[in-house]
Amino acid sequence: MTRSQDLAQRAAVVLCVTAALMAPGNLAGASVGTTAVGLLSSRSDALVYIANLHSDTVSVVDTGTGMVVDSVPVGDGPDSVAVSQDGSRVYVTNSAADTVSVIDARTRTVIATVAVGDEPSRVTVSPDNRNVYVANVGSDNVSVISTRTRAVTDTIAVGDAPLGVAVTPDGCTLYVANAASGTVSVVRTATRTVTGTIPVGSGPTALVLTPDGRRLYVSNLTSDDVSVVDVHDGAESDRIPVGDQPAGIGVRPDGRQVYVANIGSDNVSVISTRGGAVTETVAVGDGPNGLAVGPDGSLVYVSNFDSDTLSVIDTSPARVTNTVTVGDGPTGVAAVQGKAGTARGPNTAPVQLA
Repeated sequence: MTRSQDLAQRAAVVLCVTAALMAPGNLAGASVGTTAVGLLSSRSDALVYIANLHSDTVSVVDTGTGMVVDSVPVGDGPDSVAVSQDGSRVYVTNSAADTVSVIDARTRTVIATVAVGDEPSRVTVSPDNRNVYVANVGSDNVSVISTRTRAVTDTIAVGDAPLGVAVTPDGCTLYVANAASGTVSVVRTATRTVTGTIPVGSGPTALVLTPDGRRLYVSNLTSDDVSVVDVHDGAESDRIPVGDQPAGIGVRPDGRQVYVANIGSDNVSVISTRGGAVTETVAVGDGPNGLAVGPDGSLVYVSNFDSDTLSVIDTSPARVTNTVTVGDGPTGVAAVQGKAGTARGPNTAPVQLA
């Protein structure tokens, strides 16, 4: 089954976003695997975590060797991955089990399983490491998990079919992409209330903030474009055409380029944030969706759902330099500093995917 078929089934259950995506699927818990977007310390000193939707595992890739060093069994239909700010915990949404697996990064074992909403999709961790935010596409809400108690402390109602989540660097605001309503919910984390709703493109799936926090980029799966949101104004300021069915999205640490994984066209669009247009297109594997960007902007990691691989892209010039075989149906991607067997504190971007 292809990633497009998985996406179609979810859209059919929640809302008919587009007739073109209404092919049948056989995994009810499937969703777009974009990621939590991770920032790597260097080309050789990092671990990449990939959620494998169909094999119910998380692959751990050592970027120094370019090999899978471990495979961690999790729940049914793992879709997204996020790493705690101290690098000690990995959070995985299990879309078909309505749970989040908590992995000890040192032992690479599941130490807790937290029940959340219906069909959990994206996950991200607050900058202060106190809360985990989970978008539940089937129940139209966000679960807030305490990292201390490993229990849900609150549930926030948002738009229809929430898929993407991103939290600001100060932790004060959470943005949620609502795929079936074509909007982004703005949530004040202190009160856990929705303070605004921003119309964007059709089928918003993933989002990422620029390092300065001034702009929010939103991939729109069914309108084949990326919305640019002015955070101060709380409104869409631009719409950039990209490839077919854009999903995973990430930004360079210098804010100059945004990378978008296009599921339907099997490539990655490179957007110049200054010019507001696609400047390069990189062919990758089949059904690319999850994405992680390195901290110096030299590498991008892309999970290919239909070819069960991870593409490694060198960004200057933009080209694939390695392809790693991972689990079945790779979706969300996250990355942290550290060699195999260690997990030092990540410098993760406020999101992902991944």
